[in-house]
Amino acid sequence: MDANTILVILMFVTFISLLFTGFPIAFVLGGTAMIFTLVGYLSDMFFGTWTGLDYLTVGIVVNRIYNLMDNWVLVAVPMFIFMGLMLDHSGIAERMMQSMQELFGRVRGGLAVTVTVIGIILAASTGIIGASVVLLGLLSLPVMLKQGYSKPLALGTVCGAGTLGILIPPSIMLVIMADRLGLAVGDLFMGAVFPGLILGFLYIAFILIYAYIKPDVAPLPADRRPLEWRVVLEVFKTIIPPACLIVAVLGSIFAGICTPTEASGVGALGASLLALWNRRLSFPVIKEVMYNTFKITGYIFGIFFGATAFALVLRSLGGDEVISAALTSLPLGPYGIVGFILFVIFILGFFLDWIEITLIILPLIGPIIQKVGIHVNGYGVVENPELVWFCVLVAVALQTSFLTPPVGFAIFYLKGVAPPEVKLIDIYKGIVPFVILQLIGLVLVLFFPQLVVWLPAVAYR
Repeated sequence: MDANTILVILMFVTFISLLFTGFPIAFVLGGTAMIFTLVGYLSDMFFGTWTGLDYLTVGIVVNRIYNLMDNWVLVAVPMFIFMGLMLDHSGIAERMMQSMQELFGRVRGGLAVTVTVIGIILAASTGIIGASVVLLGLLSLPVMLKQGYSKPLALGTVCGAGTLGILIPPSIMLVIMADRLGLAVGDLFMGAVFPGLILGFLYIAFILIYAYIKPDVAPLPADRRPLEWRVVLEVFKTIIPPACLIVAVLGSIFAGICTPTEASGVGALGASLLALWNRRLSFPVIKEVMYNTFKITGYIFGIFFGATAFALVLRSLGGDEVISAALTSLPLGPYGIVGFILFVIFILGFFLDWIEITLIILPLIGPIIQKVGIHVNGYGVVENPELVWFCVLVAVALQTSFLTPPVGFAIFYLKGVAPPEVKLIDIYKGIVPFVILQLIGLVLVLFFPQLVVWLPAVAYR
């Protein structure tokens, strides 16, 4: 084992160890990179090794960070964040909840189905997990618990539906994945549509079947009334505004009218107009949305900077070759290797945020997918179909990271707005079936790649 391989292993061990100190992840990444640049430099100087790390490495890091900030694609990140936060303040979700309760409330498990449907709509128009989970929790939990729903089912539904936004476009995660691997954002957006909808369908099917088998977990309301056309019309009226926003953003991308960055600006403007239309747009709202947009964007780009430095030093040491050699030597076959990678990502999701995994792990393992021997039919239209398929697979796997303890953010978002009688153990019980459903969705996408590549192929043919 040469000096570079030893330093690669020590670098990963140091990074993982520092994570448990509670120090900000951006500084852990950047600090680890700088420490091992110094270690490599001193090793070359005193022990005659050749790591290739010296003071010039720091200059390259600065140049990489400049290129990062000059990246036109990443402008979409703050715009989509602004769009999601502004839509959260627009009052659209409240109106949808009120009208859909009357439509689905007559079905056993109908309230949970309502939450899932609204979660899908919010996912396609916001993509902000925290906002979706908190909003769905505030709007639906008191109603479901009052109607007699079991706590695990109600809590699991809110968590599961709220996390769909990380997968269903416009997803910030997909924008970052496309940038890291040099893929077209539009391909990933279209590729994630069917997997996201499949997960939503699995949630709804589970709720209806579970409520049918165990009626006491989702009792019917005592004041059920016959379905009227007025209710159906009201549902359509409440769905039209967010549907128009979804068409304006995703439709303009899929039709080739706008780039994803330009469409993000359209979405930010559209969400502001919806808030104005609902008389929710005011100076305090604008101030709060802009402040939170800057805060979230700063958090993401802080990790970008640290991850850029970490990845550069790791690759200078030959870390990508070490990882590639280790994975391709596994006696598992092509799909076995991909399954092993997804299993590792699933486990990492218990401890790391999706941003760290996307920025650090994905660029290292993405190129390996093209070497393991799996061929995905891109119909002669989709560029790098194997990578597009793999990115969506990773996105589905990372969706589970929001539901798995100890770092599952959706769990803590929900606990913060849940009624006092809701215990953390109730949320843990509730998320188990939804994690299983997500893993079922992951297996479907793994063995049926056309679920990912068919739509972008048809759109661009």
